[in-house]
Amino acid sequence: MENKITLFDKLVATHPDAVRKGDTIPYTSLNGHMYSYFSKDGFLALRLPAGAREAFLTQYNTSLVTAYGIVQKEYVRVPDALLENTAELKPWFDKSFEYVSGLKPKPTKKKS
Repeated sequence: MENKITLFDKLVATHPDAVRKGDTIPYTSLNGHMYSYFSKDGFLALRLPAGAREAFLTQYNTSLVTAYGIVQKEYVRVPDALLENTAELKPWFDKSFEYVSGLKPKPTKKKS
């Protein structure tokens, strides 16, 4: 798992505006919207828009992410072999960032 997190950190470093967050569950988010994360099962989940999502699922013969018995309809499971190929995965990560950057920011929670 540690090697996979190192590969994830390498991927995040390819995007100038991406920031890796989370200590136990590494993830990236923008304006309150998560767009990638490591599952407890040790795989990378990537949030993609509709057209790119279907293309990714077909090209890499993978599936949508299921967490706690619920299908996360916008998240694809990144195959381990693709995680090891940062150059090939980077355009998908960029599409994920671009997708959430177009979403309306979530309101921040005020500290009491």
